[in-house]
Amino acid sequence: MRSHRPSRLLAPLLLVPLVSGCFASGGGDDSGLGAEGGGDGSRLRVALAFPPAEGLSPYGADATLLSRLGVTEGLTALDANGSAAPALAESWRRDGEKAWEFTLRDATFQDGGDVTPAAVADSLTHATDAEPAPAALAGVTLTVKAQGDRAVRITTAEPDPVLPLRLSSPSLAVLSAKAYADKNRVDPVGHATGPFELTEVNGATSASLDRFDDYWGGRAQASGIDARFIADGTARANALRTGELDIAEAIPVSQAASLDEETRRDTATTRTTSLLLNASSGPFEDAGLRAAARAAVDTSVFAEDVYEGYADPSAGIYGPAVTWAEGKRSEPVGRAAADKPGGDTVNLATYDNRPELPEVAQVVKQQLEKAGFEVKLTVREYSRLESDALEGKFDAFVLARNTLLDTGDPVAVLASDYTCDGGFNIAQLCDKDVDRAVAEAEKTDDTAKRQAAAMAAEARVLGSDAVVPLVHQRIITGVADSVQGVILDPYERTLVGTGTRR
Repeated sequence: MRSHRPSRLLAPLLLVPLVSGCFASGGGDDSGLGAEGGGDGSRLRVALAFPPAEGLSPYGADATLLSRLGVTEGLTALDANGSAAPALAESWRRDGEKAWEFTLRDATFQDGGDVTPAAVADSLTHATDAEPAPAALAGVTLTVKAQGDRAVRITTAEPDPVLPLRLSSPSLAVLSAKAYADKNRVDPVGHATGPFELTEVNGATSASLDRFDDYWGGRAQASGIDARFIADGTARANALRTGELDIAEAIPVSQAASLDEETRRDTATTRTTSLLLNASSGPFEDAGLRAAARAAVDTSVFAEDVYEGYADPSAGIYGPAVTWAEGKRSEPVGRAAADKPGGDTVNLATYDNRPELPEVAQVVKQQLEKAGFEVKLTVREYSRLESDALEGKFDAFVLARNTLLDTGDPVAVLASDYTCDGGFNIAQLCDKDVDRAVAEAEKTDDTAKRQAAAMAAEARVLGSDAVVPLVHQRIITGVADSVQGVILDPYERTLVGTGTRR
């Protein structure tokens, strides 16, 4: 069982999916004037669904909180098509099979120091030394060296054609040396490079951010952000409706109709809700019982009934937002014949930060019970479930997972979630055929061939019946009428930027 935690351009080398939809960039040519044109702007009141679970460490799940609030950034970012785009690096080139050189732009840390090659090399080296390793670095060994006055050279132990994508991960944000002063934790407060600077963090309840006036991408139009972490989706919707918030992420579908049509924005994302079955212990160690559970679940009911149309029916690990996947998908490989359940007891769990998930789990529970399983359902806040899930303490788990969040590379989620050494392997799957297929995909350079290899590996993963994709989500963001410039990102990495204002 695994107890460790996860967080995982040269045109011919852009090994990325095309994603439908578009979203704005956080940096750019904004004038920096506030809502009244005087330059101070108004503070934004923002509610996020997930409270910090790791003290805002950049190396795990909290990294996305930092990037969504405009605090951190890496050498690269993802553009609307999922390609690597400039961020702290203004350009890059590949030098042989194992080395890349990234040229840095002129930028400043929020604590006043320059973003130098030495500072970047030090920051990324800290990430490579982190335990556990960030999900974006799963299975990757790299060395970062300063190269002259403006560049860093990154060398990987094995060829890594998707390194520019990998470096866009929120968990590989660049921080100043002061962030690492305490050897026991990384402190992003005041030590990042984004348009907004954390000034105060109140545990898991709220945080204050001020505009960082020296941001390389231009002065933000909002003077700051008052962020609240509100796990209850109904409470987020109510606060938006009563004018207490300007932006509320992840509005529950049950609350969507209570908001004015102009206030709710739904975005197709690369997030898939799946049923994960523990393949290493308990009843679902038996492949025949996993097959029985998969056969018992009617996935057609989730998109229209549970998600009320704010979702798409399940197609696989990758949903319709990954536009190239449909034409390359093949049938699952290696499925076992279904056994008849004999009253086996199943411990099923999910979390309520995403309020649809308990309802999804309740439907799954009923379907499994109809097939002959006994099911006990556990629902908790995510931070109180994750470690147990990663240690294999549940037989089944309903998870909403952004399949391209960690790196933008379609292979990365397969390696992280479904291989023997995967850092986010809640399914506890360890299958030599799956590992072999994923390894084949990881070493493939050509874009089309890598996509095809990813889909062949997906067919192996689905054939194990350790994961049953249920539905592909659309995320509803609540935005007050007075607010402009919210970033509706299919990868869910960004939410506010320099142009977000009221």
